[in-house]
Amino acid sequence: EVQLQASGGGLVQAGGSLRLSCAASGFSFDRYAIGWFRQAPGKEREGVSCISSGDGVTYSADSVKGRFTISSDNAKNTVYLQMNSLKPEDTAVYSCAAARVCYRGSKMFEFWGQGTQVTVSS
Repeated sequence: EVQLQASGGGLVQAGGSLRLSCAASGFSFDRYAIGWFRQAPGKEREGVSCISSGDGVTYSADSVKGRFTISSDNAKNTVYLQMNSLKPEDTAVYSCAAARVCYRGSKMFEFWGQGTQVTVSS
């Protein structure tokens, strides 16, 4: 059974940090890319960052470059999203998903985990 378990969300003040984790199981982790997406109330889902587990190539949205870092621990089948200098506009439900490569959009991602809420207070 394919599972993606996202965790690590919470409430933090602006300027603070959080680290999200996405634990994967049930598929060949090193042959997939893992992406983080977020969706705020009333807004469309947005791609945040993505990492190709096989070669470590990463991509990030302009809105988070320099603040968020995605990394992968292949031994643990886990991808992390380190979020620093958080802003109120980062408030959203963050979800992780798996695809063969880091697609620009979310439609081609095959497997999805449940979301974790991130709330940044001003």
